[in-house]
Amino acid sequence: MRCKSHVRFGGRARETGEQKCSYRALVRPYWATEALDEIRREVWNTARRAGDDAHARSLKRTRWALWKNADDLSQRQLGKLAWVQRVNSRLYRAYLLKEHLRLVFQLPIVDALELLEQWLRWAFKCRLQPFVAVADRIVRHIDALIATLEDGLSNALVEAVNTRIRLITRRAYGFHSAQPLIALALLSCGDHRPSLPGRAR
Repeated sequence: MRCKSHVRFGGRARETGEQKCSYRALVRPYWATEALDEIRREVWNTARRAGDDAHARSLKRTRWALWKNADDLSQRQLGKLAWVQRVNSRLYRAYLLKEHLRLVFQLPIVDALELLEQWLRWAFKCRLQPFVAVADRIVRHIDALIATLEDGLSNALVEAVNTRIRLITRRAYGFHSAQPLIALALLSCGDHRPSLPGRAR
């Protein structure tokens, strides 16, 4: 795997608006959550294969506490995180890596780039292979990430609309053509407001 110990942001060439738009589709802030869950499954499988079923069950139940944003954790989930910190430093380190990368997307551009550079150094040295892979992907798509940080834009809105349309498609199951599905999508996601019979506009 190609790894880089650091990334220099200062000498980066400026991209055109068209290039920035194409970059945004590549940015995936949830890569770190996927890497964290991969490590959680590895730790859980290790405990299960060792015959420690009680420990494995407890690790399995930490999933939502590890996934959720730190600001949204309940007291019970905070307790689970404290337990993870005591019993498995590897999994807790993965959680901290995920949270620090999330923070990159909440800071002003200068602070975000500084934190991102520190995060990449940490990730490449952490000996957690899923996060080494995430760091390598970020380096490969660094222009996409910087464009997102500079403009504060992402493809989250498009993905949300796609999810709504997939739900509408399930409701439209059994229709004989695509026209009812298109009409439902326009009514639910667009600004199409047809006048109903017998109703005053």
